[in-house]
Amino acid sequence: MALRMLGRCLVLGTLLWTVVGCGSSDTDGSAEGEGGDKLTVWLAVDARESWPKLVASANSRFAKEHPGVKVDVQYQQWTTKNQKLDAVLAGQNAPDVVEMGNSETTNYIVNDAFAPLDPKGFDHSGQWLPALADACRHDGRTYCVPYYAGARIGIYRTDYFGQAGITQAPRTYPELISALDRLKEEFGSKNPRFSAFYLPGRYWYAAMAFVKDAGGEMAVEEDGRWHGALSSPKSVAGLTTWKKLLDDYYVGDRAKDNSDQPAVVGQGRVGVFYGNTWEAQAATDSRSGGDPGLKGKFATLAFPGPSGELLPPFLGGSTLAVPAKSANKDLAADWIRIFTDRKSQRQLIAANTLPNNTVQLADVAAGGVNGPAAQAATRGWVTPLAPGWTSVEKSNILPAMLERIATGKASVQDAAREADRRIDAVINER
Repeated sequence: MALRMLGRCLVLGTLLWTVVGCGSSDTDGSAEGEGGDKLTVWLAVDARESWPKLVASANSRFAKEHPGVKVDVQYQQWTTKNQKLDAVLAGQNAPDVVEMGNSETTNYIVNDAFAPLDPKGFDHSGQWLPALADACRHDGRTYCVPYYAGARIGIYRTDYFGQAGITQAPRTYPELISALDRLKEEFGSKNPRFSAFYLPGRYWYAAMAFVKDAGGEMAVEEDGRWHGALSSPKSVAGLTTWKKLLDDYYVGDRAKDNSDQPAVVGQGRVGVFYGNTWEAQAATDSRSGGDPGLKGKFATLAFPGPSGELLPPFLGGSTLAVPAKSANKDLAADWIRIFTDRKSQRQLIAANTLPNNTVQLADVAAGGVNGPAAQAATRGWVTPLAPGWTSVEKSNILPAMLERIATGKASVQDAAREADRRIDAVINER
């Protein structure tokens, strides 16, 4: 999904693209026409795996409005998509529509890789989720269209809650702490490897949610320049709260990230974890290291934050853009219009995915697995929209800072100050 940051081959501060390291595509999902134009659409594999009927429906609707235009949907892997895009943008055979993670767009936009779009032509453009819409805007213009979203929430073992005498999902932060204390008392005393709250040290999406809840930021822009802000008082307060939760309720390797979270949770020694809704299912799937015996034993909750509001989640998701080198910009924009309109968004909701706008968040079943995620999405955030944020992530600055804090190698203040210094060195790169 679009929650992952990808490598890219952008160099020398301008759009100089290289073909080195680029992977192959997976092509299907075409809508045939007889002669006329051809529209090439790059979508990530999620569309083929999770909502293929939406792709087929959108192509069919597009074909009725544009007879004779062939739509060639080419499915891309997240790990190679941007490298391939960088390569084709160097030539004249650019795709007409590309899917981008919302944290990937800024560098492409500031380097003029995408064509501007008129937001008035797209459904619910005035109500797009800010964490998606903001990633599409630059200097007062719009360069992409929000597609779908995903928000992290709390996931817990219902059987463990019952055994510990916890009768309902926590709705406030004090209730959450009380629940974690009871889980720790009930199961931690019997199993020294039990984590009431699974919170690995390098899991930066979780840690930054507490920074945001405290009013802090990862970076801020001043006079056209970006600067690290993790050592500000509010950011330090959020990191300190995160560290206390880790100290009190997490048992495990503090130098690891959350990449194998479903597999770890599937081992049965976790009461609560913070993640995407799909991870609850993955924890019961042997293909991802989970335990099928745990099916039916997970439920989700809108994670309460120390501020008294819901913990603000990183709002991962995708956007759709038209490369500036597309030969069919108008047709591309119209395909995006159909693929992201309210009818298409309803199909995404049916596939347990969050829509791109606040209006249709209300259509997500409150009692369903994605209900808490829909609640949390209204507080969602995205990484700083700085030209060099990709370099920040590729340098692993945030995980390295968190590991130093989690392992006691540095104080929160000292580790945050060092992270800010490293952020400042790369965040303004184009």
